[in-house]
Amino acid sequence: MQSNIEKILFHESNIHNRLDAMGKTITHDYAGKDLTVVAILHGGLILLADLLRRIHLPLKMESISVSSYHGGTESTGIITFNQIKLPDFTGQHVLIVDDILDSGRTLHAIGERLTKECHAASVRYCVLLSKRKQRAAPITPDYVGFEIDDEFVVGYGLDYAGHYRNLPFIGILKPAAIAAVPV
Repeated sequence: MQSNIEKILFHESNIHNRLDAMGKTITHDYAGKDLTVVAILHGGLILLADLLRRIHLPLKMESISVSSYHGGTESTGIITFNQIKLPDFTGQHVLIVDDILDSGRTLHAIGERLTKECHAASVRYCVLLSKRKQRAAPITPDYVGFEIDDEFVVGYGLDYAGHYRNLPFIGILKPAAIAAVPV
């Protein structure tokens, strides 16, 4: 599997060091507040697991299943919520955790629904990666692990057609590996 990686951008130790700093900041920012951390499935799960151990506050945890890539290497622009009912967040401060901020459509759509339909007291965004690019939706993450160029990356929760999420680092997939996986 690692032979399909063209270049490693962030090793596991770099990721963990950055999560240490993010956890400390989040702990400070949410001290005394009713915090619920929401993972965006499936990409946000590994980030959520490692980040939660670094937030030293009582908190709740939820997850929301959405999709926008639908098997390709770029967002389709169509955000699909894969559950019938969203949790009630009335009065709770919600921190949405996702693997990557690309077009901004997914996080924007989720934030809108959590605010309007789920009555969250506040909604903030935490992403492991933020692509340096023009966003299709107006969104600025509150917590960012790393900024990257507009490249297709895998590992540490990020996938291509469901593969590579379990890599302990973030890397760029070789074009031949992309071509070899049926979507």
